[in-house]
Amino acid sequence: MFRVFGLGLSLVILINAFLGGDNVHADGSQMSKHRKRVQFKSSLDGSTQEAMLITPRLEVQVKKSIPLVVSLHSWSADLEQRNDLEELVHHRGWMYLFPNFRGANRTTQACGSDLAQQDILDSISWVIDHYQIDKDRIYLTGTSGGGHMTMLMAARHPKLWRAASAWVGISDLVEWHAKHSNTNYGNMIEQCCGGAPGDSLKVDAQYKSRSPITYFAGAREVAIDICAGINDGHQGSVPISHSINAFNMIAEAKGDRPVTETEISQLSRPGKLDEAQAGDEGFDGTFGRKYFLRRRSGNARLTIFDGGHEGIASATIAWFENHP
Repeated sequence: MFRVFGLGLSLVILINAFLGGDNVHADGSQMSKHRKRVQFKSSLDGSTQEAMLITPRLEVQVKKSIPLVVSLHSWSADLEQRNDLEELVHHRGWMYLFPNFRGANRTTQACGSDLAQQDILDSISWVIDHYQIDKDRIYLTGTSGGGHMTMLMAARHPKLWRAASAWVGISDLVEWHAKHSNTNYGNMIEQCCGGAPGDSLKVDAQYKSRSPITYFAGAREVAIDICAGINDGHQGSVPISHSINAFNMIAEAKGDRPVTETEISQLSRPGKLDEAQAGDEGFDGTFGRKYFLRRRSGNARLTIFDGGHEGIASATIAWFENHP
């Protein structure tokens, strides 16, 4: 699984000290000599921003242009977060970039703001300026809040990405606020957008501008994989409708059949389509899971898989490798 870890910095330091000073990945590998914190200047407000970078071995760097994977942290996390994708990217001799984009989604500067979007673009520009990056092979991915930002960046900057992989992402902040209005997530959304939906035209404009669904037809030419665990929203925080509705924006823009409300309802409970189309159900070895809905429109693919609020690193890297 594409597990993510929210260890506090002090705990990371303690573990590193115990293990001899190296950053130790979830599978026990040591990558400290390849991991570095980089700083760059925001081209919008001039502030100093940061990202984590995992570079390939030196012999890889000097031989050829390197594919770049841009991985985006989840809703309540920042650039200290770790996940299983790091090792898979590093093993292939690719570059791994993990920008902070204004940290956890609890301020007006975070959560899909223009500043947060530009931080991602500026971090990519910094890497391109300092390393031999294959600009035709820049990949994008994220889970949960990172899935939200992956969808937003794919829609707003579609020509930048060779392929994108969005996991259990939030596509509509108004709908997500309605589900979480009495939880900490609801409070965080309000901190980002300046209030609750309906408080003012200005607040409503913030919800709209930060929601991928507003722009997602713009991602209709992107090779984007949109994935959600069928139990999410019941045992997790983001209903599968967020992923399906985003895919439907592409399907409608391409003139293809969208997933119907009846199908969404059937998948939500009891979790199986009454009349599955050919190819809807099966087993995907890159996921290691069954899936209950799989649809395509143009370069986009939607998968509702047997799981919850999670990403799967093996499936992410497989999607990228299928788009060389």
